[in-house]
Amino acid sequence: MAKSSRTRGSGGRDPRSDHGGSRPGAGRPRGSGPYGEPTRPVRIPESLVVPIRELLERRLEAAAAARGGAPVADNVLTPDFAAPALHLPLFGDRVAAGFPSPADDHLDNKLDLNEHLVKRPAATFFVRVEGRSMIGAGIHPDDILVVDRSLEASNGNIVVAAVDGELTVKRLHYRRARLFLEPENPDYDPIEITGETDLVVWGVVTSVIHKV
Repeated sequence: MAKSSRTRGSGGRDPRSDHGGSRPGAGRPRGSGPYGEPTRPVRIPESLVVPIRELLERRLEAAAAARGGAPVADNVLTPDFAAPALHLPLFGDRVAAGFPSPADDHLDNKLDLNEHLVKRPAATFFVRVEGRSMIGAGIHPDDILVVDRSLEASNGNIVVAAVDGELTVKRLHYRRARLFLEPENPDYDPIEITGETDLVVWGVVTSVIHKV
């Protein structure tokens, strides 16, 4: 399976050590960096350097995929690290054909959906579904997928991947030394991944947010 990779330079000497002062026209033009707009330095706690860097990298990846023709890139979202915890009642009774009376003796615990759905915030993003190729797996149009980039995709996982620049969600399968991205709808054909396929696995789907 092809994986995305990044190469980071080690940096060179500070040019100011050899040249005094600034020169007219020197340096990078404003807005020519990876974000396409002016930037400014910001002081942040050391503990947040890695999460913020990963968040910015995911935004760049989403923008790059959009330029490559990904159909749902505009619907790629990231967790709000500043969102306050919201603990709601979690009842111990399981619902069969009704709803338990909200009495105190049925209250089992408190549930924060952020903690329940997002195990690794720095490695998680959300994406809204387009199309019906995965309805057999309970994934429907306009559902929101919770995707973990830190998990290694393995046989049988549902993954979000860019195939030749097009973003898709499919189930990953190995069969007889061949790799496929398979739909969960008989109306759609599997995608075979060959040596000529440009494949980048964005992450493994861990949950689906579905409105009824």
